[in-house]
Amino acid sequence: MEMHFSDAGKMKRFILIVDDEEINRDILGSIFEEEYHIFYAQNGREALEIIQENSSILSAILLDLMMPEMTGMELLEILKNKNILKTIPVLVMTADEHSEVDSLKIGAVDFITKPYGMPEAVRARVARSIELFEDRQFIRATGMDELTGLYSRSFFYEYAQMMDRYQPDIETDAVVLDIEHFHLVNEIYGRDFGDEVLCEISNAIKTYLKETDGIACRSNADIFLLYTEHRNGYDDLQEQVSEGLQHLSETPHVRVRIGTYTGSKPDIEMEQRFARAKLACNTLRGNFMQNFASYDKEMREKFIFSERIINDIHDGLNEHQLVVYYQPKYDVSGERPRLSSAEALIRWNHPEYGMLGPFSFMPLFEENGLVQMVDEYVWNESAKQIRKWKDTYGYAIPISVNVSRIDLYNPNLGAEILAMLEENGLGVEDMYLEITESAYADNAKQMIAAVEKLRSYGFKIEMDDFGTGYSSLNMLFDLPVDVLKMDMRFAQHIHENPKALQMVSIIMDIAETMKVPVIAEGVELKEQVDLLKESGCRYIQGYYFSKPIPAYELEERLERDV
Repeated sequence: MEMHFSDAGKMKRFILIVDDEEINRDILGSIFEEEYHIFYAQNGREALEIIQENSSILSAILLDLMMPEMTGMELLEILKNKNILKTIPVLVMTADEHSEVDSLKIGAVDFITKPYGMPEAVRARVARSIELFEDRQFIRATGMDELTGLYSRSFFYEYAQMMDRYQPDIETDAVVLDIEHFHLVNEIYGRDFGDEVLCEISNAIKTYLKETDGIACRSNADIFLLYTEHRNGYDDLQEQVSEGLQHLSETPHVRVRIGTYTGSKPDIEMEQRFARAKLACNTLRGNFMQNFASYDKEMREKFIFSERIINDIHDGLNEHQLVVYYQPKYDVSGERPRLSSAEALIRWNHPEYGMLGPFSFMPLFEENGLVQMVDEYVWNESAKQIRKWKDTYGYAIPISVNVSRIDLYNPNLGAEILAMLEENGLGVEDMYLEITESAYADNAKQMIAAVEKLRSYGFKIEMDDFGTGYSSLNMLFDLPVDVLKMDMRFAQHIHENPKALQMVSIIMDIAETMKVPVIAEGVELKEQVDLLKESGCRYIQGYYFSKPIPAYELEERLERDV
């Protein structure tokens, strides 16, 4: 059964009967007195006073048009200008058909013909008008965001789908507008100021939509959705929002990102279109040179790839599709380079995409919190491989494995890695732990404490990507580290750029002061090897000696060493 707001409770509503003839007031009073509380007025001026004092409780106004002092038409015009007709339905009472049309144009919702007909029909007409009006008010209340006055999320989607039904040939855009780091605005300036920001942005959106055919809603705390006719860009929307925020005093720097998805194909659900627009919007995070992005074929393929990779990771681990490769590190301090250790690097032999390098999936896993699973897999596979080499050759070189910054938040990390090594009959001297320089800058005190705890177990810590600029000089000498791995960009330009060579010399001086050795990554040419060796660098890793190779190829090098 259809449920209306007016069905809730059998409350006795208030109505106002406005008529200059007492007999008409008495007739209408007798018709409605059992079901309604009634106010009476003899003319428009008296009615206006009653309306102004009781507008919050009135459910309907029955208005005669021909009255002294202020006519019904004059009262209707006043009520229209005061927006009262939006909250209280008015039914006019007249025998003049022309007046009926005129009053309906002004804002009356219905009319009652004089002389009055059957009381049941008059009562039904008034009850139906009240019911429809209250239903509309209820829909308006539930369909609006209380703070901004924009549509609510659910009402917005219904309305957007209706636009598609009635305008199937119009190309449309699903638009997502997101405020970057909005939580900081609330934390620094307070929630009231944050609400002001949201209201200014919503007002700018309303102004923008007056010039276009579209609708908008506030989807989440700081995300707005627009559904509008297609356009090539949204610079004008960005400008409207910026101008709106300038009205606020002490306005912080608020950056707004806009992502769009174009197309109104019936096979793509409305929420999916906005999900794609949000995906485009998310690609702008941290990109302060660009505020607008549109979902395209390349983004779609990347999204599908990402979803597939995330969904397949468990099978990849369980079926050993993930393979550990090893890149050798050579000690060049003697007359002849000597294999000293190797770095474990992950590859994925995916059943559909083929052999994937780590840069195609590891950043994705770091974003989604799946990187720990992959790290643990690499540690275990490397430990088993070291054990195999020791059993075969009687010795093995140490293997460096990567420890992601999220791993460092595990308070039992050291104990767990040590237990894994002991399970394979290995010790801490068999596995080095590589931690990127950037990890030390992420909550430095906590990270340093976590690394110190690892060193207390006896692990050697290699700082990867050293020189990328994350470490501040005043904390450099407090870093718990046993080896510096110089970022590959230095070695790659050392033979052709004197500044790069000078930077290498500076890094070597820092390492000497810290009393730790340096490993140079990304070395590809003999000239680079010679210059690094002259600078005092002892260990080299890069394609000059070897690219990352499968375990069996590294075994061949071990055999030659034996």
